[in-house]
Amino acid sequence: MSSNVPESLQKVLSDVKRPAMAFSGGVDSTYVLYACGELGLDVIHYFVKGAFQTEREMRRATELASSLGFDLSVIHFDVMSRDEILENTEERCYLCKKMIMNLISEEAKGDGREVILDGTNASDDIGERPGMRVLGELGIRSPLKEAGLSKQDIRELSKKAGLPTWDMPSDSCLATRIPHGTAITRELLIRTEDAEADIRELGFRDFRVRTIGDGALLETEMEQSDLLDKKRHKVEKTLLKYYDSVSYGIRRSQL
Repeated sequence: MSSNVPESLQKVLSDVKRPAMAFSGGVDSTYVLYACGELGLDVIHYFVKGAFQTEREMRRATELASSLGFDLSVIHFDVMSRDEILENTEERCYLCKKMIMNLISEEAKGDGREVILDGTNASDDIGERPGMRVLGELGIRSPLKEAGLSKQDIRELSKKAGLPTWDMPSDSCLATRIPHGTAITRELLIRTEDAEADIRELGFRDFRVRTIGDGALLETEMEQSDLLDKKRHKVEKTLLKYYDSVSYGIRRSQL
C-alpha cells in the first residue's frame, strides 16, 4: 500500500471497484484521483464543462489528470438552456449540482461503472454548500469525508505526495460571483471570467470579482492587503473596463 495514502482512506477505497469520479482539478478531487492511482484502482474521471466553468479550469484539470497518468473525460453541459438555474434563486447551486451529477451518473452507467466518487472532505459544511445535499440523494460517495480527512489534512498529504495542487486556493464556479436574484446571462459570466483573468495577471492569487448591480466588488484575502495597496490604481483601471464602479472587501481565509 502507498505510504502517501493514509490507512483511513485506504480502508474506505478498499471496497470500491472500478469507480467513476467527478473531477474538478481542485485540491480535493486531485488528491482522490492520486490515491486511486496509488492504490491501483481502475477509475474513470469526468470533468463537466459548461458556461459556469472557465477554460482555465478545464485546461488545469486536463493537465493534472495527464500528470497523474489519466486521460480526462469531458462531459458538456448546456447550462444556459436551463431557465430554473439561470433564474439564480437560492436553489441554484443545488439544482445545478444535481444536473451535473446526473450527467456523470448517466455517463458512468454507460461506461459500466456503478460507484461514483467526489472530493467532498470532512471540513465541508452542507449549510454553506447547498449542492452537497445532492450527494446523499444520488448515493455519491465522498471518500475523503468518509475517511475523516479535513481540508488541511488533504493539503498536507498533497504536499507530501508532490502534488502541485497542495497550496491551490479554493475556487467555485462563475455563477457564485452573481448574487441570488440577479439573472445569470452569458454576458455576465464572460465579464466575470475576463475581469478575474486580468486581476490574476496583476499578481493576485485568492480573490473573487463579484457583480454588485453595475459595479464590481473585489474580495481579497487579508494577506494580500499590501499588494492591493500597491496596485490599487491598476486594479481600478482594470475593473473599470468591465464595470461602472469598484468596491473592496475582505475574503474569508480558506484552508
